[in-house]
Amino acid sequence: MTGARRRLTAAQATVRYLVAQQVDGHGGPVPYFAGCWAIFGHGNVAGLGEALQASQDVLPTYRAHNEQGMAHAAIAYAKQARRRRAMVCTTSIGPGATNMVTAAALAHVNRLPVLFLPGDVYASRRPDPVLQQIEDFGDGTVSANDCFRPVSRYFDRLTRPEQILDALPKAMAILTDPAACGPVTLAFCQDVQAEAWDYPEDFFAPRLWRIRRAPADPYDLADLVVRIRAARRPLIIAGGGVLYAGAETLLADLAAATGIPVAETQAGKGALTWDHPCNLGAIGVTGTGVANAAAAQADLVIGIGTRLQDFTTGSRALFQGTERTLVQVNVSAHDAAKQGAVGVVGDAAAVLAGLAPLLAGWRVPADWARSLAAPALAWDEAWQAATAAPKDGGAALPTDAQVLGAVWRQAAPDAVVVCAAGGLPGELHKLWRVRRPGGYHVEYGYSCMGYEIAGGLGVKLAEPEREVHVLVGDGSYLMMNSEIATAVMLGLSLTITVLDNRGFGCINRLQRATGGAPFNNLLADTRHTALPAIDFAAHAASLGAQATKVADIAGLEAVLAQARTGGGVHVIVIDTDPAVSTPAGGAWWDVAVPEVSERPSVRAARAAYDEKTKDQR
Repeated sequence: MTGARRRLTAAQATVRYLVAQQVDGHGGPVPYFAGCWAIFGHGNVAGLGEALQASQDVLPTYRAHNEQGMAHAAIAYAKQARRRRAMVCTTSIGPGATNMVTAAALAHVNRLPVLFLPGDVYASRRPDPVLQQIEDFGDGTVSANDCFRPVSRYFDRLTRPEQILDALPKAMAILTDPAACGPVTLAFCQDVQAEAWDYPEDFFAPRLWRIRRAPADPYDLADLVVRIRAARRPLIIAGGGVLYAGAETLLADLAAATGIPVAETQAGKGALTWDHPCNLGAIGVTGTGVANAAAAQADLVIGIGTRLQDFTTGSRALFQGTERTLVQVNVSAHDAAKQGAVGVVGDAAAVLAGLAPLLAGWRVPADWARSLAAPALAWDEAWQAATAAPKDGGAALPTDAQVLGAVWRQAAPDAVVVCAAGGLPGELHKLWRVRRPGGYHVEYGYSCMGYEIAGGLGVKLAEPEREVHVLVGDGSYLMMNSEIATAVMLGLSLTITVLDNRGFGCINRLQRATGGAPFNNLLADTRHTALPAIDFAAHAASLGAQATKVADIAGLEAVLAQARTGGGVHVIVIDTDPAVSTPAGGAWWDVAVPEVSERPSVRAARAAYDEKTKDQR
């Protein structure tokens, strides 16, 4: 870097650099960073705060109400943008910073880009310990921000102003790398933010980052073609990598041309529209009956862009065995080698484009398609039964499946459904029918309660033209709801349906399924003097939302229809049955049961557990 120089503070130079980073958009280059989420405090208000204020016309700054919530919104934005754009999050030191650690873990697990700029202690150590500083009695270099190290793809602590010349390009390289993509943390010492240095002007020149689409090794691709042509019962498992690569059309065309059936992971759901003739729906623990039946019979399983977490594989019991071959197509060598798979390292779009001409004229054996017809019909009947509105007008409490069925019927064709933890993701994975790619946004890699509402906010910022429906349980709502006020403040339109089953219904069901007694999950089973009469509608209204509580599915559909005609944030509350989930579909999940217990039900559950573990690889 040579030539003219400009004297700036490290914070000013950082913001100036971030503004100059670009990626390819639909109509040309667009800024890579769509904005910055900031909650100011000591440690970032004087340095980064001043720099962001001066640049707010080119890098919008958004104020949230919770640091974890704003980070979830940033991560949801990146996910909905297919990892092509990202956002920045900055906080004070201390609790402001550590409030983002959970979100950093979520981004790391889900391979999603976000840039964290938490304030840090004084590099000079003049006021040591400074307010909120964590002191390590054995290591003077440690601060609270070291908590980010294991949950960041790249971590650095900026202790001198010129260090950004090295750190920021490295951060961009990680954020835009398909294989290494994930959260970056640059812990920014607060005195360094305010220090000035003479930066080269060319450091701030616009730079266009292109997301690489690495092709597979020709040998690996040829080997995969041989395996497919020899297979009698092949199955594709589509993961999030298909969507991040923008490969959904390539997958749809290849499946249609060859007849290879496709099952979808949580992250990959929506890679095919629900009515594509080769789409078997969800795979694994929360899978459809037809997809799991295909997995059990397949002689060749081809994962494309999936990291094969335990819900996908039925805890390594669903499609393991010597009678079938597992192939992993993945941009990351780490993921391509999992579970003894034959690895094909490459971008999903590049590999699918390469396969198409090499498989031209070939189709799966006709008996494979015929064998799946009956399970497909049975699953459609199960879907109809689970999601239909109650015929009796709703005398009993509705199920989660009936609620999501109502939302699905009332949602626009291009609507996006947003959810995260608890029982709802399982029901959605099985039952939600995606009409348009990108219409399914469920965070289940980290399964983080509290993501839902903040995630809906991020989705709406990423695709403001699409209708966004957030489905959230009462437990997650109570954990984090403050970004309702942020959505209202930003004038966004969101429809949030709160399913109140009076506790943690999903874990209560799991507790009982493993032989345990109902304990500390549903509110009624907790230690209490009096149960709280929580009025979720009144609470949401106090945050500025238009809020209604409905009595039944018919009432829910009526209010959903009304919400579509007007803007703003709508919160709809409905009581649901905590004991019922969709019995059809699904696969075994490894949840360890105590080997010794005084409860006969636990001993019986342990015996069943020991038997199921025999199926694991």
